[in-house]
Amino acid sequence: MAEKKKISFNFSWLYFLILLGIGYLLFNNQRSSAPEKIEWAEVQTMIAEGDVAQIDFVRNDYKGEIKLRPEKLSKYESKFPGGNPPRRAPHFYFLVSSKFDPEAIFGALNAQLTPVEQFKVVIKNEDHIWGDIFQMVFPLLIFILFWVWMFRGMNRGMGGPGAGGMNPFNVGKANTREADKNETKVTFKDVAGLYGAKEEVMEIVDFLKNPQKYTALGGKIPKGALLVGPPGTGKTLLAKAVAGEANVPFFSISGSDFVEMFVGVGASRVRDLFRQAKEKAPCIVFIDEIDAVGRARAKNGGFSSNDERENTLNQLLTEMDGFGTNSGVIVLAATNRSDILDKALMRAGRFDRQIHVELPELKEREEIFKVHLRDIKLGEDFSVEFMAKHTPGFSGADIANVCNEAALTAARRNHKAVMQQDFLDAVDRIIGGLERKSSTIMTPAEKRTTAYHEAGHALVGWLLPYADPVFKVSIIPRGNALGLTWSLPEERKNWSRSVMMDHMCQLIGGRVAEEILNGEPSTGALNDLERMTGMAYAMVQYYGMSDKVGALSFYDSTGSRGYNLVKPYSEKTAELMDQEVKALVKEVHDRTRKLIDDNKDGFMRLGAYLLEKEVIFAEDIEQILGPKVKPAADDQFVQEETEAPAEA
Repeated sequence: MAEKKKISFNFSWLYFLILLGIGYLLFNNQRSSAPEKIEWAEVQTMIAEGDVAQIDFVRNDYKGEIKLRPEKLSKYESKFPGGNPPRRAPHFYFLVSSKFDPEAIFGALNAQLTPVEQFKVVIKNEDHIWGDIFQMVFPLLIFILFWVWMFRGMNRGMGGPGAGGMNPFNVGKANTREADKNETKVTFKDVAGLYGAKEEVMEIVDFLKNPQKYTALGGKIPKGALLVGPPGTGKTLLAKAVAGEANVPFFSISGSDFVEMFVGVGASRVRDLFRQAKEKAPCIVFIDEIDAVGRARAKNGGFSSNDERENTLNQLLTEMDGFGTNSGVIVLAATNRSDILDKALMRAGRFDRQIHVELPELKEREEIFKVHLRDIKLGEDFSVEFMAKHTPGFSGADIANVCNEAALTAARRNHKAVMQQDFLDAVDRIIGGLERKSSTIMTPAEKRTTAYHEAGHALVGWLLPYADPVFKVSIIPRGNALGLTWSLPEERKNWSRSVMMDHMCQLIGGRVAEEILNGEPSTGALNDLERMTGMAYAMVQYYGMSDKVGALSFYDSTGSRGYNLVKPYSEKTAELMDQEVKALVKEVHDRTRKLIDDNKDGFMRLGAYLLEKEVIFAEDIEQILGPKVKPAADDQFVQEETEAPAEA
């Protein structure tokens, strides 16, 4: 029998409605029972006409309250709001001066009336102290109750009373979350690849579980480890695995949670975080995106510094390795901007280890695919090895996205299982964007130019030894690109000048092809020119690959040069670098032009075939241009490589 789902009700709204109802009733009751003010001359007229039944005169307020005879109420309907008299007496009131003598004046007025018309007079003094106190305290009490109710609800939504939340009394508390082992289901088995990084982190967990194994030999527990790497490579996943594996408390917090608009709050939250950690030591503290608070402190304090952020960083430095001790507390942190972190944070004794989490290689991508394919129903033609080879440069997050997109693609096509083609289409969609099938996107002339543009990329990539081999060429528009050339990049760690020159030729191949075909270039090579220009400046300014500039590098690995207003080179050197870049680009252009001119027949056949088929593959290119030109035997990769597009 299915379990009935419990319906929850938020009583905070009920309290709010009750509060509003009480306020409305009090306000409405006060309005409905309040007498109307009249002048003393009108009171005398009412008395003379015999309409007054009783007058209560408050001597210390110099105020008189009038109760009319019931049969006379209709006579004064026009003086009441809405024509309705108050529900109970008094019906009117009047004010007089301190010289008013009620005994004499009311006695004289009653003497002029018949016994039936005479009115009763009550003279008294009133004590207002409790009424005044109530009028002062009650609105304030209502406001305090509403304020407490509002912040109580906001605090509950922001993590409860244990967190900083929105409660002003908890603003200095760290908004940490302690991981429960029963809740954290990620373990090291779920972390595919990352061999070196996983080993380092596993060693820290092992130290916490079995410290005697290390201390017996005189070793000391590391105080911190910094996970550094590109986005999506699995830094936070490693931290979750640590939480799942360690039988110790695990506190997690984001670097931005320390930053607050109030002065001193960040430092207070750091102190509170380490106070909680020391109470439950041995334990692990994980700070995600630590660059939000750990950015290098500015040298010129009044120009670009954030005093509150720097105070928070100073407190963090003190807690990690200051005068006090935090034995048993290990700090893990993750960032993809280690170059901007403060040097004091990176020194030994604080973050003792820097664990580099890089993009996965071929074997690691296979393992990552296997992790994300556990819940996917695969077709018989699917090959993990094939997909791993066709996703070079993909991070773990990218591979997870490919698997999910492939499953969605198969569902849209009503497939019973996810086929190999679904995965390839998912890769195309992630790299190039959504395919645009409208026939009105390009004119016939634009389509022809796009076909020969992509043919230029493909020909240069096929005939130059260090250019990436072409896997597929398409002139079906995707995203912002009218055409794409997918290549199979080699996963190189070290690029020579020859390799960079061949890649630049491949990038400008489409532009040169347009010049040969139409006699003039178009705007379609924007992305290619941007990438080629960046590579050319890197060769001259960073890698010292210019004879005239020399073996100089103006690369800033610290990231601190952005604050300087003076360049590290003279204007004459800047002009020389610009000249060298232009000369380098001209050399690349002329070389590419000669290559296409020397193979003009193959280029025209390739463009015509692409215009006819719209999508061609490596085997089609091989039939037209022959086998792919490869580098020397000692400079070839053993493994097969895969796709990264060059845009039109």
